Amino acid sequence: MRTYKLTRTTRETDIRLRLELDGTGKSVVDTGCGFLDHMLTLFAAHGRFDLEVKCLGDTQVDDHHSVEDIGICLGTAFREALGDKRGIHRYGSFLLPMDEALILAAVDLSGRSCLCYGLEIPTEKIGSFDTELVEEFFLAFVRCCPMSLHVKQLAGKNSHHIVEGAFKALGRAMKQAVAPDGTDQIPSTKGVL
Repeated sequence: MRTYKLTRTTRETDIRLRLELDGTGKSVVDTGCGFLDHMLTLFAAHGRFDLEVKCLGDTQVDDHHSVEDIGICLGTAFREALGDKRGIHRYGSFLLPMDEALILAAVDLSGRSCLCYGLEIPTEKIGSFDTELVEEFFLAFVRCCPMSLHVKQLAGKNSHHIVEGAFKALGRAMKQAVAPDGTDQIPSTKGVL
């Protein structure tokens, strides 16, 4: 079973996270940031991952520490649940329309961290959520589950649709990448990822 559970406590956040790669899309998410709760719920549902996240963070300061640390924990959980990545597809991509927005997410679980971020979110906030934190979340995620992640906006001007489309597209691309390929091989000519 490809599952990982972790606890991470710092002076800024206390996070409990559980991830099951071969789930049904169930999630219980309480990050202290309502918008991030919604995005992680969408990510889990579209990736068909079972996800539990509980974060107590210093949100009285702002949401930055919680958002970044949850990205760290989610990336770590994927890395650990995948083990040596034997028998996975490795690559995944999805082009997602979200009303007028069109978002591409493409991943390579290469073992090398690279974020190519191409979202142009026109507003500084969605509700009380600082939209600059979207990039911070993705950056923390790829640093802790070393991968190439391209997330690009091809159309759209509605901030909510752009960000929601990005999280949904990432969930679907990750599902393709981590899906079993029917072999017991590491998907690299080097024999290691």
